Amino acid sequence: MAAESTRHPAQEDLTKRWADTVRDARGGEDGSGPSPLPYAANLLARWAEPRRRYHTTDHLLAVLDHVDVLEAHGERAEDPAAVRLAAWFHDAVYLPDRSENEERSARLAERALAELGVGADRTAEVARLVRLTVSHDPAADDTNGAVLCDADLAVLASPPDAYAVYTAAVREEYAFVPDDAFRAGRAAVLRQLLDLPMLFRTPYGQRVWADPARRNMGDELATLTQA
Repeated sequence: MAAESTRHPAQEDLTKRWADTVRDARGGEDGSGPSPLPYAANLLARWAEPRRRYHTTDHLLAVLDHVDVLEAHGERAEDPAAVRLAAWFHDAVYLPDRSENEERSARLAERALAELGVGADRTAEVARLVRLTVSHDPAADDTNGAVLCDADLAVLASPPDAYAVYTAAVREEYAFVPDDAFRAGRAAVLRQLLDLPMLFRTPYGQRVWADPARRNMGDELATLTQA
């Protein structure tokens, strides 16, 4: 189990959302498996680990909310329950100095969802989606991947002040990395994203988020490379 942490203001709402998603993933049957509540507590404790600065409960909440925004605008995934479960697990394991976070998060999802009575096919899809957040590059016909990746990257389209808060939190999370190395690594991440054929894959993301995201990243990259 993850360490105990300060209760987040949205913890009750998030716990209910988790329970509702697990029920949907189990086919709408409330009594078809173990209680989802201990699993919610474990996941929320992971997201609230004190070493985190950006990959926090606020990020989890933002991704879930962005999935809802996309759905409200007609961007419906083939398996919405799998997408929401993947949002919960996609950074459940997070160590800034490790490169296998997505793989370990996917394996956590495989274990937990099997215990919860989620079907094998849906569990495998959740794990696939978690692993997809390494590249954020879903196939053209991957509606589940498009919704999850767009929801995860929507922070890039924040207003400039909010984007500055985001980048500051990312820097804090990597405070152990010297400035020169951080600038080089962060610039490489930005270039990888900017080089994607499409940064956002849903029509809504392309229409609403793509341009501000590219402006924000371009400005950040210019600052990093001129420092």
